[in-house]
Amino acid sequence: MSQPDYRQTEWETNLTGEILILRLISKILYTEPEPDWIAELSEPGLFNEAPFAMNQPDVVTGLQQLARWSDEMRSAENEDRLLDLRIDYTQLLVGGNEFTTPPWESVYFNEDRMLFQKETLEVRAWYRRFGLAAEKQGREPDDHIALELSFLAHLASLALEACHAEDWERYEELMTAQRDFLSAHVLRWAPDWCDLMMLHARTDFYHGTAFLLRGVLTELELLYGAQPTGTGFDGITIGTC
Repeated sequence: MSQPDYRQTEWETNLTGEILILRLISKILYTEPEPDWIAELSEPGLFNEAPFAMNQPDVVTGLQQLARWSDEMRSAENEDRLLDLRIDYTQLLVGGNEFTTPPWESVYFNEDRMLFQKETLEVRAWYRRFGLAAEKQGREPDDHIALELSFLAHLASLALEACHAEDWERYEELMTAQRDFLSAHVLRWAPDWCDLMMLHARTDFYHGTAFLLRGVLTELELLYGAQPTGTGFDGITIGTC
């Protein structure tokens, strides 16, 4: 296959930025806030710009909220701020008495709000196809929002490697895989899930992350020409469990 007719350096930049931003958001949404990591994230200037999708208004808004959180972290009692983050993380992403935004795709596509449904198995098959398996497979659903974002970053990383190797057939396969996974899974539910997170987040850290992710997803949809397929997210708010 001949080299694609778009500029190689532009796509290298896009893929590099996509990898960096998706890995960061994935870690935020999957990892309980720990002092050392939160201290790194609150360094001055870290959220002045993003490596990807800076033209998206939601990304700009997200960065502003994250920068405000960072400033507050450095000017207040860190233990109190860290406790606020842990409470927010638990209620948004782990569960408990107020589980408002379950982070698993399958929850939003069946009336009984059950986990480990067909979406989970479909996502698992996608991972396996490209050499991955969820770390907690069988104990936690594979369709966690953070794992789906990490998978997109994995595809982008493989595409970047293929680009550097000028293996255009492999490159096209991986770029098509990103478009198809976005269409079949991520874009069907994640943008509206971000809206739920914005509604229920109590800290600028997670509120800003939701804006950041929604802007990144908008950019990915445009960049890859992806279109959500099948029945969409039903928009229901998951109340107190």
